[in-house]
Amino acid sequence: MPNVVGRKPVVLVVEDEALLRMNAVDIVHQAGFAVIEASTADEAIEILEARDDISVVFTDIQIPGSMDGLKLARAVRGRWPPIQIIATSGRVRVSEKDLPEGGRFLPKPYTTHQVTRLLLEMTS
Repeated sequence: MPNVVGRKPVVLVVEDEALLRMNAVDIVHQAGFAVIEASTADEAIEILEARDDISVVFTDIQIPGSMDGLKLARAVRGRWPPIQIIATSGRVRVSEKDLPEGGRFLPKPYTTHQVTRLLLEMTS
């Protein structure tokens, strides 16, 4: 997705635990990105269907609803190929091969620096 000059890339944070979502949103915002929040994969899909400016989906793997974060990542790659994907979890470990092509895994707990570096790398 081409970045319009002067506009911040938009990151969709998908996390069902409110405190973790607030923390992730703060980190992404401090890194200089615009942020949208969703608490389920279904909510994330609705947002993706309604917007055309999302650059990155940053999703937890264990989320409630009709699909988990890995299924969400595959759905995003299939329907919106230009969107970058970061998956995170404190409970399961996945390798890059478990994610769609280009998807990245970031284990919890993650640091502000790790998230910022990955977002900048994926959107530059």
